[in-house]
Amino acid sequence: MAKSIHSMIRVLDEDRSVQFYDQAFGLTVVERLDFKAFTLVYLANEESDFELELTVNKDQTEPYDLGNGYGHFAVSVDDLDAEHGRFVTAGLNPRKIVDFAPDGKTIARFFFVVDPDGYEIEVLQRGGRYK
Repeated sequence: MAKSIHSMIRVLDEDRSVQFYDQAFGLTVVERLDFKAFTLVYLANEESDFELELTVNKDQTEPYDLGNGYGHFAVSVDDLDAEHGRFVTAGLNPRKIVDFAPDGKTIARFFFVVDPDGYEIEVLQRGGRYK
């Protein structure tokens, strides 16, 4: 059986991205591998073994074109309202909280935030299928 271990995104400014993911989600550098043409930075926290891999291509000077195929990265939190307030206070500019109830019954509560490179991150209230 396969086990999910990380998701990779390409970032333009390593320091800015590391700071954002630490401030927003408590993801800190667990390993940094520096190569001639690129650097890999692995971020994680104590909540999960899953890691976010930041790839910094050293010859990249312009922002990446995210295209129309990328969706989003998602995390779950115990208290969505508190996290939203923390994001607002930290100046991370989260979007408004959405109570997703397509048939009148709430199946998810979430908000989105955008990282320094334009990647969308969904922050979901922990519960149900969103553990």
